[in-house]
Amino acid sequence: MPETGYLPGDAGYRRLSVALFAAGLATFAMLYSTQPLLPELAAQFRVSPGESAFTVSLATLGLGVALLIAGPASEVFGRTKLMRWSVAIAAGIAVLCALAPNWPALLALRGVQGVALAGLPAVAMAYLREEVDESSHARASGLYVAGTAVGGMTGRLVAGGLAELGGWRTALGGIALLGVTCAVLVAFLLPASRNFVATPPSPRRLLEQTARVLKDPALLALYGIAATAMGAFVAVYNATGFRLAAAPYGLGPGLAGLVFAVYLVGSAASAVAGRLADRYGRRAVVPIGCLITMAGVATTSAAPLPLIVLGLAVMTAGFFAVHGVASGWVAVRAHAGGGGTGQAASLYLFAYYLGSSVFGGLAGTAWSRGAWPGVVAEASALLLLTLALALLIRRIPSRMRN
Repeated sequence: MPETGYLPGDAGYRRLSVALFAAGLATFAMLYSTQPLLPELAAQFRVSPGESAFTVSLATLGLGVALLIAGPASEVFGRTKLMRWSVAIAAGIAVLCALAPNWPALLALRGVQGVALAGLPAVAMAYLREEVDESSHARASGLYVAGTAVGGMTGRLVAGGLAELGGWRTALGGIALLGVTCAVLVAFLLPASRNFVATPPSPRRLLEQTARVLKDPALLALYGIAATAMGAFVAVYNATGFRLAAAPYGLGPGLAGLVFAVYLVGSAASAVAGRLADRYGRRAVVPIGCLITMAGVATTSAAPLPLIVLGLAVMTAGFFAVHGVASGWVAVRAHAGGGGTGQAASLYLFAYYLGSSVFGGLAGTAWSRGAWPGVVAEASALLLLTLALALLIRRIPSRMRN
């Protein structure tokens, strides 16, 4: 019989929380480590803003494609080994990125690193659903996403600060050291699965489960929310470095990178949104998060630097509220529909990173052609689609407690 899931206060819950927090921190610090370095990379390698953004887009694209394999593979081979090896291998590639001899090599390594990073996000939510008591699913998901938010902030802050001191190689070397440290923590702290039941390696069963999670209109809407919300979020942050480096601000990578401290707001918002979703329902929380995100993007249109930072903070809070709730919702919805949680989580994150790669990459073009109003227009259009999908999903019949 399956063992009782961990509850807050249990020793296993604490180990699980710390390990996944560290894993999320390392994963997203490494994934977005080049984002605050885009202006410096553009100058160093003599490439355009759009081309410099490939260091982010190729990593997220590699991750997104690999998710389609990692999720189903975890249904057969298990969750914990995949997560441990994912963080460890990605940390090793991070060391090689800091030593990259030229632009093509850096781009290739970033793409491979994205593939290696897929193991954690592909299965983290499915692992939480299996190992944490049902009453604490949304809370545990919120804590994990909070770790990813802190990771995104830490990677950008550390990279920006180190770039100011020693250039982009020093910046990526510091991120590599962080990745190695977190990989050790994950290896020793992450509890082994207790309630995982392996799926026989049957292509027919895999196709059936994949078809199931592609037919559910609620899951399809959640995939769309992932793509559009993440696309808007990354587009704004990809262009922010160029905006702050230009007149009238003229900030270096260290000072410009400080704006990513607003990720702390995202971390808190994700955890709070999880608790609110447990209390009031996911269908109520996601649309509100969309509206908050849109308000933040609009606020960044102001010229004073304090208002730009305020807008980024509001946008970040809204985005992580949406993502923190929606990502956990996917696993619960798929399980209630008959299984395929790994495939559903993988498809959600594939859409999430596809949106990041495509729309985040377009942000460089939007900035080059329309300056900040062009970036705001792109992000606002995407968020309107996010809101429409969030309202549509309210009309779809629920399953159990989703």
